[in-house]
Amino acid sequence: MEKQKFSTVIVPKNGWLDINLKEVWKYRDLIVLFVRRNFVSQYKQTILGPAWALIQPLMTTVVFTVVFGSLAGLAADGVPTFLFYLSGTVAWQYFSTCLTGTAGTFTGNAAILGKVYFPRIVMPVSTVLTNLIAFAIQFAMFLVCLAFYWIDGQVYPNLLILMLPILILHMACLGLGTGVIISSLTTKYRDLTMVVGFGVQLWMYATPVTYDINIIPEKFMWLYMLNPMTPIINTFRKAFLGIGTFDLNYYLLSWAVTLVILFFGVMLFSRVEKTFMDTV
Repeated sequence: MEKQKFSTVIVPKNGWLDINLKEVWKYRDLIVLFVRRNFVSQYKQTILGPAWALIQPLMTTVVFTVVFGSLAGLAADGVPTFLFYLSGTVAWQYFSTCLTGTAGTFTGNAAILGKVYFPRIVMPVSTVLTNLIAFAIQFAMFLVCLAFYWIDGQVYPNLLILMLPILILHMACLGLGTGVIISSLTTKYRDLTMVVGFGVQLWMYATPVTYDINIIPEKFMWLYMLNPMTPIINTFRKAFLGIGTFDLNYYLLSWAVTLVILFFGVMLFSRVEKTFMDTV
């Protein structure tokens, strides 16, 4: 009798880093389906729909402009206060939504993950790509505002804008890495789900989103730059607003920290996905 041949063979994974990139690419159609599902479900049964992707950062920017800009005087000199805060808000919101979205991968999708086989890393990747759609909408709004002030001669974009794809990839990797670490730990320690939102808020205040980086004392700058989001926000504003400085050493340090977080996150994710159904 001829031995039956199978197109796909599922075998147990024993290593700490069992991520098959070829298999992930094979399931790219599933990633597209998850992206569509995530985007539709996010705005389903809402009156304004995807317009919320514009309203949320716009309202946040207005609050920052009034509170931190006008009242506290923490905005940078030489650029419109509104545009200063809009640039930081758009960049930060993409990173933060990637982090919070991927942080609930296991606990939020246990019903699906417990029934059907597919590479589990597909779900956090699809979350990052879904948030990229919202970022594109918000970035388009930012470009419209930037064009207005650029024509008026109040901002001076430069060739660093060519780094935009790298900055987006950088934020995606950092959000993905941090998010999968949290999602892996929350399978056993549910307390983390309670502090994710609060922790992201603290992280934002440790990043120059609501204030100019020049208020940080020079002697503490090296410590401040260990926050991987700080060089990203600085580079984004330097590229599009022409303010601040771009330090290649600090930016490369940010990438190094990001890659360490991503590697550790994927390794932990790979380990936890084998047994998470026993604890979720």
